[in-house]
Amino acid sequence: MKKAVALTAVITLLCMVGGAAFAGWTVVDLSPAHSTYYRWAEGVSGGQQAGRADFGGIAHAGLWRGTAASWVDLHPVGARSSEAYGVSGGQQVGYASFGAKDYRASLWSGTAGSWVDLTPAGAYRSYARGVSGGQQVGEAAFELDGSSHAGLWSGTAASWVDLNPTGASSSRAYALCDGQQVGWAYDGTYHHAALWSGTAASWVDLNPAGAIWWSAALGVSGGQQVGWAGIGGSSEHAGMWSGTAGSWVDLNPAGATSSRASGISGGLQVGLAHVGNAMCASLWSGTAASWVNLHALLPTGVYLGSEASSVEVSPGEIWVAGYAYNSPAGRDAILWHYVPEPSSFLALGALLSPLLAFRRRKA
Repeated sequence: MKKAVALTAVITLLCMVGGAAFAGWTVVDLSPAHSTYYRWAEGVSGGQQAGRADFGGIAHAGLWRGTAASWVDLHPVGARSSEAYGVSGGQQVGYASFGAKDYRASLWSGTAGSWVDLTPAGAYRSYARGVSGGQQVGEAAFELDGSSHAGLWSGTAASWVDLNPTGASSSRAYALCDGQQVGWAYDGTYHHAALWSGTAASWVDLNPAGAIWWSAALGVSGGQQVGWAGIGGSSEHAGMWSGTAGSWVDLNPAGATSSRASGISGGLQVGLAHVGNAMCASLWSGTAASWVNLHALLPTGVYLGSEASSVEVSPGEIWVAGYAYNSPAGRDAILWHYVPEPSSFLALGALLSPLLAFRRRKA
């Protein structure tokens, strides 16, 4: 465990110093052969990526293992459309549609044939958006007015737990980790970022001071949550919490007109920032000043914008899943992968040597 933490710290520092650190990044276009227009990766975990690719104008949920050729089509038999939002522990979640208004929260275990309908009894529409530790989160609609209830499953439709807080007319859950679930709850006027611990009664309002119209939590890991809040009028700011509204840290980079954080792992956060006229996939390590523009790693002149949806930090590596668009109608699923090269560790050694020498002298 200490080794993993140390390697995570090394990676974080290298991301901040640039130069040699950028040499450790590779970018992979995951768009499968014969797919068209919309391809994006939403989740990343354990060497797998989950998302969507269109074939003949029909959205298909799918799974990758780091290359376009590894694509596995998860589209269930008879489905009108499908999409995967999250992956963890060999499970994938999303939705499958069997009609114009018939959307069903879905769980897979690596194949189309493994599809499980998670729609709870009495719901006419549902989506599963996050998965971790054998549990899934998302939302289900029980009324025709379009409102939804955030909820938690444990692998079956019958395991549904309604997380909608008392007084909320609608809610949605996006991610879960270590017994915490995150999303938003709507009180009839504003959407507030929300944190749960397995029950509706455990709801914590994360809406930070100064957020006057909207906030949402989209990712959670290690007791921290990420998302965004409306700060300064209508501007969205990426941010991070540590379990309370008062713990909010504004991640909006200097010069960015707006931003959003979607995923978190190992002390790193990912999302997007609007800089100039470009939407840029983004990486942070806990502060606005730590912002790294992942869009700059894409081929020059090919993509108009990009977004990072999910991140996983494992010992010695960073994996970031997302997409980049090359036209208003075209998106490519993208995987950013970071492994420090030997030159990066030499650069790190040069940075740390004075500090280590100082600590020895002080001792």
